[in-house]
Parts: sequence; C-alpha cells; structure tokens
Amino acid sequence: MLMQTHEARLDALRKELARRGLDGFVIPISDEHMSEYVGAYAQRLAWLTGFGGSAGTAVVLKDKAAIFVDGRYTVQVREQVDGKLFEYQSVPQTSPAEWLAANVEAGAKVGYDPWLHSKGWADGAARALKAKQAELLALDSNPIDAVWADRPEPSAAPAVVQSDEFAGRSSADKRAEVADWLKREHYDAAVISALDSIAWLLNIRGADVDRTPVALSYVIAHDDGTAELFIAPEKVTPELAQHLGNAVTIRPRTEFGKALGELSGKTVAVDPNFGVAAIFHALDKAGAKPVAVRDPTILPKATKNSREQQGQRDAQARDGAAEVKFLRWLENEAPKGGETELSAAAQLQGFREQTGLLRDLSFDTISAAGPHAAIPHYKVDEDSNLPIAPGSIYLVDSGGQYADGTTDITRTVWIGPGEPSQEQRDRFTRVLKGHIALALQTFPQGTSGAQLDTLARQFLWQAGVDYAHGTGHGVGSFLAVHEGPQRIAKPRGGQAGTDQELMAGMILSNEPGYYKPGEFGIRIENLVLVEKREIPGMEGEWLGFETLTLVPIDKTLVDRDMLSEAEIDWWNDYHARVLEVLAPQLEGDDLGWLERACESL
Repeated sequence: MLMQTHEARLDALRKELARRGLDGFVIPISDEHMSEYVGAYAQRLAWLTGFGGSAGTAVVLKDKAAIFVDGRYTVQVREQVDGKLFEYQSVPQTSPAEWLAANVEAGAKVGYDPWLHSKGWADGAARALKAKQAELLALDSNPIDAVWADRPEPSAAPAVVQSDEFAGRSSADKRAEVADWLKREHYDAAVISALDSIAWLLNIRGADVDRTPVALSYVIAHDDGTAELFIAPEKVTPELAQHLGNAVTIRPRTEFGKALGELSGKTVAVDPNFGVAAIFHALDKAGAKPVAVRDPTILPKATKNSREQQGQRDAQARDGAAEVKFLRWLENEAPKGGETELSAAAQLQGFREQTGLLRDLSFDTISAAGPHAAIPHYKVDEDSNLPIAPGSIYLVDSGGQYADGTTDITRTVWIGPGEPSQEQRDRFTRVLKGHIALALQTFPQGTSGAQLDTLARQFLWQAGVDYAHGTGHGVGSFLAVHEGPQRIAKPRGGQAGTDQELMAGMILSNEPGYYKPGEFGIRIENLVLVEKREIPGMEGEWLGFETLTLVPIDKTLVDRDMLSEAEIDWWNDYHARVLEVLAPQLEGDDLGWLERACESL
C-alpha cells in the first residue's frame, strides 16, 4: 500500500510537470537555508519517495526516475524506496547532473526550485544539460507543493532569547565583529541565511526544525553593526524585540526578497554553501554585486568561547548520567526479550527527560538492533522496528539539546546471554583502537581534519575493511549537532570542511565504525574539544583533544590481547574520569553498575 501511495504521488508530479511544459524536475532534501535537517513543510523528498535519510536527491523524468544517496544510506534507501519507481544511484560516483545529462533528450526542459539549490549546483547542472542541448529552468514555484495536498505549514513557534550566560558573548559584540570583517574585506553587507548562523549571531533560538533549535528567518548584516532580521511576525515576542534592541530591524520574512532588491549598487557577501541560487539571482537582478565567500559567523561560531566550553562539559556530565541509567536498564531488560528498537529509544529519551533540562533530542535516535546496526544512519519507525534479540549486538547513537550544550554519543553493546563472536570482538577492538589513536594524538597548529582521518581507520585498513562515513563532524552549542566548517574525513569530493584547519575551541566527534551488511554494525563515538597543548621542547603551537563525552564503553566486546599498554592506559584513565564525574550524580543500583563498568581493563 505504501509503495502504491508513492507511485500515485510520482504520477501526480509527472502530470504537474507536463502541465507546466517540463520534461523533468530535481528534488533535494533541502530548505531555503540549505539546512541539513529541515522542517516538515520542506520534506518533499520523503513525501515523494519514502526515503527518510538526511541527505539525498531525486530526479524525475517523463519515463524514469532515480534517487541519489551516499554510502551512509546504501542499505536504507533500498529498504524505504521502491526500486521499480526509482533507480538507486550512489554519490559521488554518479551525480544527479551527470545522470540527467546521460538520460535527457535534446531540447528537454528540466526544472529546479532555486530556493532549494546552491548557485554552484545550478551552474554545474546547467552546463551538463547544455552539452546535451537541454535546458535547466529556475521555477517560480515548486511543482511538488502543487500536488502535496496535506503539506504542513511552516512552524509558527516563537523565537526565544539565548542568554549571554550560555552564549558567552553578546549579540552586539558578535555583530561588531561581523561589521569589522565587512569593512576589512570591503563589503557593504552580508546575507546570513544559515539558520544556526542567525541563531548564533543574534543569540536567539527557536523550535522550527525538529532537533535543531533554530527559527526560520534571514539576516542582512551591515558594515555599521546594524542588521535586519526577516522573520514571521507571529514569531516575535516583546522579549525578543527588547533583546534585539534598536540596532536590529525586524521585518516580515516575506519581505526578504524585496530587501535583496534594495541592495542595488552594494557589494554583498553571500556564503555559496548556504545562500541558495535565488539569493544570487535576486542580487544580480537588483544591480548589486554578490560575492561568494564564507559566512563571517562560521569560524567564530565553531571556535567555542570559555563559557560555551564549560557549558558543553556540564551538558555532557548530565547527559552521561542519563546514558548510564539507560545502559544499566538495557543490560537488565534486553536479555529477557520483549524490548524493541522503539522501546529502547523511548526509554533513553525518558532518562534524558528526567534531568528536567532537556529541550529536545539533538537528532532522531539511531536505535539499531542486529542487522540494522549495519546501517550507519538508520532511522527506526513502526514499519522497520526490530526486537532487540538476546545474543546480538545493539548500537545506539543519540544526543540531547540542552541550553548549555548539544550532545552526541554512540555506544555499541553486547546483549547477552552468550558471547560475541571472535569476528565481532576483532572488529570492535579495531574500531576502539582507532578511536583511541585519534583521542591521543597531538598535532601542530594548521593541521586539518583530513590529515588526522587515517589515524582512526588504520587498524581496520590492516584487516582490509573500512567505513563509508566521515570520522568526525563539528558540533554546535545548543545548535546544530552537525556544524561546520571543521570535519575529520577522507579528502574527497562532496565532503566539505576536510581542509579546514582545526582550531582551539572547536568541538568534533570521534566516531570510527565498522558495518557488516545484514549482520551487525559497530561505532564508538565521543565528542572532543580541540585544546592547546604544552609539550617540552616543542617548536610552534600544538593542539590535542579533550574528550568531553563521559560514558562507559562495553568491555564485553573488547579483545584485550589486541590492545597495547598505551591503549589500556587510555581505557583505564578514561573510565576513571567517567567514574569521577558521573558517580556524584548516581546512587543505588545505577552507581553500582557504573562502578563495575568503570573497572580497570
């Protein structure tokens, strides 16, 4: 029935395209801000195809269609999307533009929504189609919206103030820094369209995107330190207006396009990663000079100040205690049978809610039993929900949003009775060794994430295996759980940020993994803070990692004989720290479980 529904939706879209004289249309997972996670109103790809991942694109032509995902979603896309309706394509091996060029006929007209694509993508796709004598057309309205009868409205939740107590800096201070940058670079204004950048710059938060505390809005920042905020009037409270003050003009979100037209003759900075093609088109049309350059808030947002760093430590300690309660519950209940991926995820959320400070989850919990653990970004629902089988591996990747920090942790545990196989222990221990190698590394200032990535993979590579996702992503402060520009990953196309040098104050994940399709998956993830290091006799500036996440790692899956003395020392030191920080928050059976879990290896 589900597939028939998606077949009917695909048919309705094709009829709408034909009505508009179009031969094809491109559908990304995106919103007007190029967000990774988008509100329900913008989930057009999920509505059309059934795909529930956070990254992907579909292309629909008259007689064929394809869906494009990366290695994280190779298994998931086949579970959720009907292969009779959409060909499965892998990126970066094949891009939507390449597939289009190979499949359109001469004279074809392919539409795209310029509010959902970057200018770079649009320019590249147009070139690819032109080589086939076909045309890429920017549309005034989205054809899917015309056939999606029950499409949700954008959230009307009010924007709220993020106090300086947690932000560590005032909005006026941040806007002054942006103004100094504009004057130094000889720009008149900057369009800030990334939702987390707006939230950081103005010290505001919202509830418009599930799991990311942002408010749907745009900002134009000027070189005199003033700014214009474009936001729906119903989202503006007296408290927000008072917080923003006279230097920030509040205008309806619907006036953003008009405001771009008011920048005639101005030189305007627009981040090509977050400024959609429509913004560049509007500025060009107005006679402004758009310059593609990184959003000036990106690096200051990524390098956390001392208050944000302490907030993250506080959030991690609180979150770690909730995780311990969950892991003890799991160890007691899962071996009895009867628990499922959904029941475990609900239990974990409940322990976080008991803190009284949880604002939201930081992403949908990846609660993955048995073969589902081999899907790196698996998302459980009522249809996919598996029982957690005794005698198997269970992986849980989860996090919380707190006013003082954003958490993200993965633990892979053995569900008794019985013992893990030697293969499972071997793979887990190789992942652990890579995790430790990265956690222990010191590196000179100027080092990029790409230069460190191999550290986490080396022991898997020795066994002829690897994983298809990055090793580390940036994390925000009560903001996006995936935050740039820093990243630890292989330096290859489509993985922006790998050449960004790591700087003191940046927070990243350390999450190597291993996945055996159809059988089991393993990932160990902690968050780490880049910090300055003092080394006797050092030359130049050196950095290392402070591990922020404090939760025991499952000893059952470790092959101790594979670990060096230095690795065992790391394990023991880490668990001593976990016990020191978490024990004061726990009592009774929870404390007893923690003490046993933190015993020396």
